Amino acid sequence: MKILAIDLGKVKSVACDYESETAAHRFETVRTEPAILEELFRRRCPDRVVIEVGPAAGWVTDLAARMNIELQVANPSHQGWRWRGIKTKTDRVDAVKLAQLSSVNQLPQVELPSKEVREWRSLIHYRQSLVARRTMIKNTIRSILTRQAISMPSGKRAWTNAGRKWLENQACVGDDPAEFWAKLDPTEWWRGQLAEELRQLREADCSISSVEKKLDAYAATKQHVKRLRSAPGIGPRLSEAVVAIIDDPHRFKKGRQVAAYAGLVPRVFQSGQMDRKGSITGAGNRYLRSILVEVSWLGLRTNPWMRQVFDRVCRGCPSRRKIAIVAVARRLLIWCWAMMRDDEDWNPRALEAA
Repeated sequence: MKILAIDLGKVKSVACDYESETAAHRFETVRTEPAILEELFRRRCPDRVVIEVGPAAGWVTDLAARMNIELQVANPSHQGWRWRGIKTKTDRVDAVKLAQLSSVNQLPQVELPSKEVREWRSLIHYRQSLVARRTMIKNTIRSILTRQAISMPSGKRAWTNAGRKWLENQACVGDDPAEFWAKLDPTEWWRGQLAEELRQLREADCSISSVEKKLDAYAATKQHVKRLRSAPGIGPRLSEAVVAIIDDPHRFKKGRQVAAYAGLVPRVFQSGQMDRKGSITGAGNRYLRSILVEVSWLGLRTNPWMRQVFDRVCRGCPSRRKIAIVAVARRLLIWCWAMMRDDEDWNPRALEAA
């Protein structure tokens, strides 16, 4: 079999033309551009193309599918990918490693979804980055006022309409930013900083609102999202994240596989007589884990099932609270997956039977 393994870079990529029968190989450096890689595929005529998952993996996958070429996408974070004790790491070494593991069918792979799903995931993560940016702006505003020994309301009260009006009064915001800065003497430059942060906060709020409107409109066309929303405590952000990241529920056979995919299963340490479990693996999508845990904390107040699971695992021990909330998040994800797999809405009776 003729394998073309490519170590993709942002600007340049190293391609390894590998013969699986003889292990003969040669290298070629090309620019990471669709037209150049398409020409490379036509010139080399490989039976299989192998790449690592990364920012360029999406459009390379689309290119290979359009040309009817078998493609394997390696997961470099998998344990089987790591070679301990290696002294030299170069693009050529990585390319050969891809080809060799693929030739013996030992390449840890990931499944890339369609372009539409990839763009949906990207927009979900972009919204999360906007929220993180807004949080950073709020923290900066608090820091500015703290340096001036000015106290502001705690929690959400600081960001209500009244709270923001108070902040604008502290900044003495003017209509023209240039004139506003010109009126400030050095002892009041903090007011200029506060005004700039308030302006960026308004822009961040506007951007988040626009992105959420687009996400909500798209989610309204997805039956699985509507199905997950039937469960108490599951809102638009969690339902869209679960559906977009799981994508095809039938690619998982068991609930444990879904939990492992999200990194919500414990690490296992086993050797001889020793057999113990550690913290969760943390593999998979970090945003999915974080929002599952966040919803689980909120659900303890309103969802009796979540509270029951939490109390059973916690056993009244404060040191087990984090373990218990992870257990709730894991069970919540598995139930969401089961609802998608079986095409059924939330069923409290089935939950009681379980």
